Order: sequence, then structure tokens, then C-alpha cells
Amino acid sequence: MPHNRTLSRPVILGIVGDSASGKTTLASGIATILGTDRVTVLCTDDYHSLNRTERFKTGVTPLDPTYNFIDILEQHLRLLRDGLPILKPVYEHRHGTLTRPVYVPPTEYIIVEGLLAYHTRALRDCFDVKIFLEPGDSLRCSWKIRRDCAERGYTQEQVETELQRRQHDAGLYIHPQRTFADIVIRFFNPDPEKEVDAAHLSVRHTLRPTLPHPDMTPILDVGGRAGYRLQLARDVDGKPVDILDIMGDIDDRRARTVEDLFWSLIPEAHHMRDHAQLGRVIDERNQAIISHPLALSQLLVTYHLVKAALGHTVV
Repeated sequence: MPHNRTLSRPVILGIVGDSASGKTTLASGIATILGTDRVTVLCTDDYHSLNRTERFKTGVTPLDPTYNFIDILEQHLRLLRDGLPILKPVYEHRHGTLTRPVYVPPTEYIIVEGLLAYHTRALRDCFDVKIFLEPGDSLRCSWKIRRDCAERGYTQEQVETELQRRQHDAGLYIHPQRTFADIVIRFFNPDPEKEVDAAHLSVRHTLRPTLPHPDMTPILDVGGRAGYRLQLARDVDGKPVDILDIMGDIDDRRARTVEDLFWSLIPEAHHMRDHAQLGRVIDERNQAIISHPLALSQLLVTYHLVKAALGHTVV
């Protein structure tokens, strides 16, 4: 944990986005930076009220809050925030079944990733840092097809049908949660005319003033035009935001230099660096590769968690 920690309760991070938007990948990287023994990762899919067969029979999707135990999720997050354990339900994705609950004690950091974590005010009030992921639709769909076929027992035709079936509920329940995020993260192909592997996707961070973001000046001095861009812009709602772009073609040396600068912004957590595994992602050939934009995204979010543990908030 960071030295001089002042917050006595767990620090809670929310990561929300549509299915296969990269929530688990982002969360697992952050957990390795902080130390997996200090982090609990909680998936809100465990709070589905129907199993896969029941959803198919009734024609509903897991994106609809009606078919999730939102009230129990609220209760469990409050308990964890107060330093108390929970008995968490479990949704087993491989077969789409609900299995026996597990005992979950509170840890120093809690990462909550899923579809509906910002759906109610009571849920939103539990988080210290809120992230929303919104990769381009074609990118997300390709991720979902690959993941669901490899890990969740679907055929490609079934995944494509499910994607169509979920469009309405995604627009109604998932996308509106974007407005509550402190940071919106969008991975994208910088050249739509070419195929780009996972290691070379670019990323855009929409940084809202609801968090005390780090001083990016040293990073921009290093990045210049080759790898980074920071600009003041207007968000989709017209409000002013900072936009930080990290290019997928940034070279190893420059990425390492900028990573050093990010670590220098959180000296309280420098002892975590030895075990940090940043930017690890599985590519289309099922090979583990390193994405610099992902690594720096994980580090930026970790910066905010460490600062939250030290009591830093927006004044």
C-alpha cells in the first residue's frame, strides 16, 4: 500500500462498460500494480438474477437492471466500504449458471467491474474513482466474439445474434452511465484502413474535473508529437474536459520514459513497481503481448487510487 496512507477504509474503483469493452483486462493490470493480495476484484455479473437458459426463454438480456440484484449489490458495496465482509453470489460464465456464493473479506483496494455499477445514486456514491470504457463498436464486437467463443461456450453465430439482441438495452442502460465517470477511456484503431493488432491500438482518455488529475506537462515535454497529445476540448455534453491521446505506435524507449514520469508522480507507491506487470494483453493468436497505451492507462488509473488512499480529492 502507499506510504502515509490516511484513508482507513478500502479505496473502491469502478470500471463500467458494455460487454467485452476491456473491463477485466484493465482491472487485472491495475490489481498487479497494487499487489493482488491487497486487491479484491468484484464482477457485477455475479448479481444477475437469471441464468443464461432462463434469459433465453424469457427473451431478456443481462443488461436490463430488472434482471439483476441491484439492491443487493448496493448493500454489498456499502458493507465492503465499511470494512465488513460479504457473501457474494457467483455467476459462472462458461456455462451461464448461478453457483454457490463465496465469502469475500474487504481489502485495501476493491475493483468493481461490470455493466451496471453506476446505475443508481447509491452505487455511484460508493466509488472513489469511476472509469467508463467505450471502445469503437467494431473493435468491441470483435473482442466479444473472440472471448465468448473461446471462454464462454458460444458459437460465432450465437454471439452475433446476442450482440444484435443487446443493442436496445445497451443504449438504454449501459451508455447513459458514461456521464457519471471521472475518466472515459476509448481504445481505437488509429488507421481504420489497416488492421492493427492489440499492442498497437491507440487510446483516448477524457479527463473530467471531478478528479485532481496529475500535471501532464513533463509527460508532454517527453512525448511531444511522437506518442502523446493533450488538449482542452468539449465532451459530448458540451462540458470542458482534457483529452489525453496515447498513440499505439509509440516506441519502447519513449513509452518507458513516460512510464518513469508517471511513477515519479506517485512516489508514495514506488515500492509497488518491482512487481507491476503493465500492459499485458492476449492477442488474436492467443499470445501474451505488451500494449504501451494499455500499460500507461493502467498506471494513470492506479495514480488516482493511490492518491485517493492518501485522502486527495477535488476541492
